[in-house]
This record gives sequence, structure tokens and C-alpha cells, in this order.
Amino acid sequence: MNLANCHGPRTRTTQAGVRLNLVELASDVRPRYVCTMIKLTPALLLAALVAISPARAQPASEFYKGKQITMLVSTAAGGGYDTYARTLARHMVKYIPGNPTIVPKNTPGADGAIAASTLYNNAPKDGSTFAALTNGIAMDPLFNKFIGRFDAQKFSWIGSIGKLMNACVTWYTSPVKTIEQARQREVIVSASGATSNSVMMPKIANTLLGTKFKVITGYADPDVTLAMERGEVEGVCGLAYTTLKATHPQWFQEKKLNILLQIGLNKFPDLPNVPSALDLISDPGKKRILELILIRQEMGRPFAAPPGVPAERIAILRQAFEATLKDPAFLSDAKRLQMEIDPLTGPEIEKLLATAYSAPKAVVAEAAKLVP
Repeated sequence: MNLANCHGPRTRTTQAGVRLNLVELASDVRPRYVCTMIKLTPALLLAALVAISPARAQPASEFYKGKQITMLVSTAAGGGYDTYARTLARHMVKYIPGNPTIVPKNTPGADGAIAASTLYNNAPKDGSTFAALTNGIAMDPLFNKFIGRFDAQKFSWIGSIGKLMNACVTWYTSPVKTIEQARQREVIVSASGATSNSVMMPKIANTLLGTKFKVITGYADPDVTLAMERGEVEGVCGLAYTTLKATHPQWFQEKKLNILLQIGLNKFPDLPNVPSALDLISDPGKKRILELILIRQEMGRPFAAPPGVPAERIAILRQAFEATLKDPAFLSDAKRLQMEIDPLTGPEIEKLLATAYSAPKAVVAEAAKLVP
């Protein structure tokens, strides 16, 4: 096979028998050379193609052999997301061929946007990195709360461990013990940052349900519930019910909480007698706005890989994820840690996002007003 010849004063033959023409570029301070191969046999062409074939040609069953898989965790160590992620990592390796290890790496900041942007833009797209993302991050671009650089619908979604149903609660000493009473008098609740669920959910309840929550912001995450215990506030509205159970199981055992309201697409099995926010809204337009917002919560505790990962490796990660959530040892750990297991598959997350991103603009605009 003959390629276009470049002319020059020098010719060199490589050890492989390929004759090269070299052209010196005299304008450079330090001469460099441009060359073209003028004689390439079919055998050498085949060898060159094999040499540059992508790594993804490696069988998926062999790729993970002895590998270290990085799991980015989008929150700080010690919280609910971190507990779920690290528990998954300990057990999921059993179901990935090749006995790899999974190493969690906390990457907190910007309400999960740092981890999501890192995963999307900087992580290798070979299946060796995936992330435990926050539930709301995939919807932030839709609501114009976008502070990262990613397209949520292009992530390779693996699945979610549990749906994130929020609850509004008061301390047992508070005179407000039902949602109806919260409509009649002001209820002071604690919250963390301005974009947290503990700010957003009281705002939603006040706007759509007519409650009178007064939010005091500025608490560090662990202090949001401690402020209630110390009597600084009456309650909290917008913490995940599963997080409350995982971090303060004794409060449930000792009946120190009044659970006023659950806020999720579906009612939580543990709370059959606690009213759902959706059930309390009769106006169809308002209900649709809340349903759109609650898709964020339904995604719960999602895991994703970067876009562009070979399909067969995503299939392995999804299968391993789903098998882990049925594993007796994992379920035993989950029970001990008060983790709620109510999974979504990767395709189910994709379907939720397709529904959200196809919502009418007017509905999105109204929902965005309630999302900090």
C-alpha cells in the first residue's frame, strides 16, 4: 500500500522495514521533522490497527479483573448518603467479575454538583468510576439551578438504593402534632443551607398546603435535628425519613417525634396513617407541580457512571447493583444501620428523567419557584 509521499532530504528505514521520508522544518529554532510512510505492507497495516484498537475491545468479563473501582460520594463522610454508599461498596464487589475493589472517595460541595461535574467531565469513561449522587442534582438544570457542567440525561444510570421520602416532624413536647394544627399556628423549624430540602419542603407546604412553617436557617447538617432536641425549634420539615431513622433510631423507639406529613410520590409503607402532601392537594395544577418536584425525591439515592461507558460494562454494574440489593449480608447490614431499601433500576431513573424533562414549560416554571 503506497501513501502520498512527502519530499525531503532525509530518508530513514525503521526496524520494521518501513521507509520514511523526513522533511526538516528550518523555521523552527530546534529542527523537527514531518514524515509519511511511503510503503506499508498489509501485514504491517493489520498490526498498526491492532495496536491502536480501543481498550473497550477487551471482554467486559475480563476488564474488572484485579481493578480498583473509584466510587465518588457527593457528600461529606458520616451522613446518610455516605452510609448508603459505603455499605453498597462493601458488598457490591462480590457481584462484579474479576474480584475488583471499590474505593469510596468523598467529593462534597455545591449540593452535589462537584461530584456530578467531576464524574461527567473528568472521570474515565471505561466503567472504572461511578458515583453516589444526590437526589436533586439531576433536576437542577431543568429548574435553572444549574451550577455544574453536565447533562443529567446522558449519565449512565446504574440504579438507586432507596426513594427519598421527606417528612415534616415536631419534637414530642410541641403542641403541634398534626398537619392540620400546622395550618392553624406558626411552627418554627430548623434548616441548613438555603438550597436544602429543609428549606424547600416548608416552602412547598406553606404554598400548596397552607401551613405556617417558619424556617430558621444556618444550622450545620448534624445540628438541624439537634436544634429540635435542644428546644431551639419545634421541629424539622424536609429531612429524609430514612435519614432520620438511620441517624436517630432511638427517637423512634422512644416515640419522641410527631410525624405530621410525608412528602413523596408514593406513601411510605412505614407510615400508613401519616397524610401525604399529594393526597392533601385537590387542585390538579398544583398537584402536577408537586409531582414534578417530587421526581427529585423519587430518585432517592442514585448511582451513575459517566456517559459513554461501554454498554456491556454498564450492564455488569447494573446487574451487580441489583444483586447486591437482594444479598442477605447486605440486607442484614442495612437493617442494622436503619437503611431503607426501596430500589429503582437504571432504566427506571432514565424514565423518570424523561418524564421530568418533557413537562410543560408552565409547570416547570411554577415548580422552579418552589425549588431554592
